[in-house]
Amino acid sequence: MKLAAIFDEVLDAADALPIQQQEDLVRILKSRMIDQKRESLAQSVREARAEYARGEVEKGSVADLMRDLEK
Repeated sequence: MKLAAIFDEVLDAADALPIQQQEDLVRILKSRMIDQKRESLAQSVREARAEYARGEVEKGSVADLMRDLEK
């Protein structure tokens, strides 16, 4: 089944819920999204720390960064 069809089914199912349950669903989804974003950020920090520990990080100014980006 295509994701668009599944998405439409989910929307239809949400529409069939009483308003209080729809509000609960929105709160739950927002909370899960926040948790996912938090975990993604934590993973990025772990990776950056590991790169730093391996000496794979360069120090420099903003001007240095901009020059590197223009290459």
